[in-house]
Amino acid sequence: MSMRFVKAVLLALAAWTTGALAQAPNPYGLPVSIENAKKAATAAIAEARKNNWNMAVAVVDPGGTLVYYEKMDNTQLGSADVAIEKARTAAKFKRPSKAFQDLVAGGGAGLRILRLPGAVPFEGGIPLIMEGQIVGAIGVSGDTSDHDGVCAQAGASTLK
Repeated sequence: MSMRFVKAVLLALAAWTTGALAQAPNPYGLPVSIENAKKAATAAIAEARKNNWNMAVAVVDPGGTLVYYEKMDNTQLGSADVAIEKARTAAKFKRPSKAFQDLVAGGGAGLRILRLPGAVPFEGGIPLIMEGQIVGAIGVSGDTSDHDGVCAQAGASTLK
């Protein structure tokens, strides 16, 4: 392998990693209200019930403080903390937690994410955006990461 090829690959990897981690342009807004947090969680739980998935749902404010939490019966206990951490990841880094999962899955330079404090690299955390501002985030855990993401998206989509 030539050095030129190696440099080109490293440059491409660096560009891809930077693009995948680009933060959402939305500014932070006032914290999500308890009513809106419940609305988002209710939609996420409804999606989980529809698909027979057991889930834990957490909604946090922009700083990552828990605003609302709900766990369905028979959801594994470990999902409680994971849901909260997914929500915190999405709020604090202004992007879905799936962005970190994708970087880790790509290997190479993307593995650096594993040392980023507070970044959970699992799908299921999505920023909550209202009137163009990030008001918090929702995190869902309990089934596969892609199922968690489906439920989180259902919750996030209820707020505009």
